[in-house]
Amino acid sequence: MVASILIAPTEDRRGGTTAPDPVHRPDGRHHMMAGARAMAPWLLGVAPFGLVIGVSAVRADIPTLAGWLTGPLIFGGSAQVATIQLLDSGAAPAVAIVAGLAVNLRLVLYSATMARHWQGTPRWWQALAAALLIDPSLAVGADGYRRAATPRHGHLHYMGGAVALLATWLAAITVGATLGTALPDALQLELVIPLFLVGEIVPRLTDRATRRGVGVAVALGALGTWVPLHLGVLLAIGAGLVAALVPTGTGATADVEVGESDR
Repeated sequence: MVASILIAPTEDRRGGTTAPDPVHRPDGRHHMMAGARAMAPWLLGVAPFGLVIGVSAVRADIPTLAGWLTGPLIFGGSAQVATIQLLDSGAAPAVAIVAGLAVNLRLVLYSATMARHWQGTPRWWQALAAALLIDPSLAVGADGYRRAATPRHGHLHYMGGAVALLATWLAAITVGATLGTALPDALQLELVIPLFLVGEIVPRLTDRATRRGVGVAVALGALGTWVPLHLGVLLAIGAGLVAALVPTGTGATADVEVGESDR
């Protein structure tokens, strides 16, 4: 199916069609491999994270298969961590699902970023590409589309990187779930998860709104452990989003003061 994006004829500006790119041409494989190579640096950090998620899934009080299935079904480390931990602590499945959706809410923005590249492609392609869209595939894919000479080459570059990411992610989770029970508890591999998440968040604290939202979410998350039905996580996420999106007025006041002083 992926290859059909490349071989489908496209209309030119005069209403005619251009010759399709054969799948077996070397340039098709070249662009897919280029996407996989561009993903390689990301895999160095993704693989250990997936390994630890697999260990956490097998040690949690949930079926091992259910924990492993968070990989292909959710395909997002932070959302998988939230889902597994909530289910392990006895939260209702609905709460875990909503928490995972809330954590992955950023993917709506990612989809909007990639939508212009996927316009005019078949529905199945859009669904497949969106299912593989996550932070690393966004970065590699956006760079590939920017460099590609044709949209088809950009599609191949994106898919090559995204498939490499998915394969590595599922392999790491599988290895972690397989070895989880054999590893000594003294290793405390679960500590890698918060450290990884901190490393993901800190570089993004580049503006006041983001810092405010993260601060509110962290504070309420720590104070919300008493909330029944494990709803504290959802309240923390919601409050953090509101705090980040709602303007405080401080910036506007500062801008007015600066403008007046310039006069």
